[in-house]
Amino acid sequence: MAGLFGTEMVKQWRRRRTYLVLATTVVVQVVIAIAVKVNPPPLTFQQGPVQQFPAFVDRTGLFLPVVSLQFMSQFLLVLIVALFAGDVVASEASWGNLRAMLTRPVGRGRLLAAKAGAAALMAVVATALIVLTGLVVGTILFGWHPLNISIFGTAGHQTQLHVVANLALAGAYVLWSVAGVAALAFLASTMTDSPSAALFAGFGLYVVSQILNNLASLDPVSFVFPTHYQNSWTGLFIDNGPTRNMLHGVLLQVPYVVVFGGLAWWHFRRKDVLS
Repeated sequence: MAGLFGTEMVKQWRRRRTYLVLATTVVVQVVIAIAVKVNPPPLTFQQGPVQQFPAFVDRTGLFLPVVSLQFMSQFLLVLIVALFAGDVVASEASWGNLRAMLTRPVGRGRLLAAKAGAAALMAVVATALIVLTGLVVGTILFGWHPLNISIFGTAGHQTQLHVVANLALAGAYVLWSVAGVAALAFLASTMTDSPSAALFAGFGLYVVSQILNNLASLDPVSFVFPTHYQNSWTGLFIDNGPTRNMLHGVLLQVPYVVVFGGLAWWHFRRKDVLS
């Protein structure tokens, strides 16, 4: 199993696409940092602390990765996670490698687990890169300072350690909040030899969920949509710790991952890839 996983990771790191995707996460943060440095957003009384996160960056560089997560979790990170999950099996099928791999004495379940693990680890790398790059760039441009803004109460007073610890939790939560999307992209990847089709299947779930979640008429059932609690992590930087909505968000992804992951395993074990 470890050998299969290592092989899958080598494949990921040999692809130019991997470096392009990871470089994009760095470039976006540099652009955000420069924009805030050149034109700092003003603090106002008309908005709450969550809407003021970009203005916090000018007070401490520790909030640059917070803003980056806030921005990228709405589109770019979702696309990256769906890309890794949707490409990992479908690309092998499109190249004809999958057929050759399964002629060897390798269990389909083990192979699928190795591919799922590789896709998951690449998603972790992308998320960690957002957080770490944000900390480095933010510290260089804005300094390593505690947050002290009296108008927002406890949300405006946070030590460096507090912000960094919450950043680690926020990064983990943001990544897990798109696990259902990734699981559907992975399922689609086992059903098609088109990586782009698998990518758009996963990303399509995200878009549809966001649309339905914003329809007032569906409010009574909106808690079942996979993106309903996606932004609950911002409470870490307001309420001084994980919130009840974060717990709900973590639990919400479990049935999506179990169902889509189980279907992927079931389908792949029965799929005729040798004909």
